[in-house]
Amino acid sequence: MSKLLHNVKPDPRLNQILAALPDEDYARILPNLQLVEMPRGWTMSESGDHENYLHFPTSGIVSLIYALEDGSSSEIALVGNEGLVGISIYMGGESLPTSTEVQSAGQAYRLSRKMMKREFGLGGQLQHLALLYTQALVCQTSQMAVCNQHHSVEQRFSRWMLMTVDRLNSDKVVITQEQLSHLLGVRRESVTLTVGSLQKDGMVTCVRGSITLVDRVKLEEQACECYSAVKLECERLLPTQYAPKLAA
Repeated sequence: MSKLLHNVKPDPRLNQILAALPDEDYARILPNLQLVEMPRGWTMSESGDHENYLHFPTSGIVSLIYALEDGSSSEIALVGNEGLVGISIYMGGESLPTSTEVQSAGQAYRLSRKMMKREFGLGGQLQHLALLYTQALVCQTSQMAVCNQHHSVEQRFSRWMLMTVDRLNSDKVVITQEQLSHLLGVRRESVTLTVGSLQKDGMVTCVRGSITLVDRVKLEEQACECYSAVKLECERLLPTQYAPKLAA
C-alpha cells in the first residue's frame, strides 16, 4: 500500500495533465485528489489487478512491465509527470495484462475509480486529455515492442536512458544493472558490457547504483529511431502546455 502524505503538499499541477485542465474542471476534482508517495520498487498493481485508483505522477517514473510465464520480462512503457497510470479505469477493460512498478521514486495524486468515471460522464476536458494521453501511450508501447525485437542492446539502452532523463529532468538515474536488465529484458552481463562500452566512449558514467548521462548528443546518435518517434508523436498529440519537456 502507498503511504498517504499529510504534511507535504506539492502542487497537483506539477502533473502536466492536471495542469492543462480548465480552472472549473480542476476545482471540481481537487477535493478528491489524494497525495501519495511512490517509493522506488513499489509494485502499484500486478497483471490482471482490478485498479481502484488513477494516479497522476508529479515526480518520479512508473514502468509498465510485461512478464512471461518463464519469468522473463521487459518494460513496455514508462510514465512520468506528463501522464497518468491506470487507463483501464476509463477504457472499460477493468484490468491490464501488465504490472506497474515505480522505477524512480516520486509522488503522485490519486483519483478514485468512481470520481474518474464521473468526470468521463461529464465529457469534459479531463476525458479529452486522458484519451489523448492514452493514444500517446499506445504509440509508446507499440514502438517499444518493435524496439525490443529489432534493435541492439546498445540502442535500446540509449533510448531508455534518454526517455528516463527527459521525465526526471535530471541527468542522473538511480538504478542497478540488475534492475536495468529486468527493464530491458536482457541478461545482466549484456547490460554490464553495454554500459561499460558507452562509458568508455564518454556518453555515460556509471557508479554502483546509478548511471549519469554525460554526452547527450552522442547518446542520441547511438539511440535507435524509436526515441524520436515516441517523442514526436507525444508532441503531436499532447497540448504544448503539458507535453513532456523533451530535449530538442
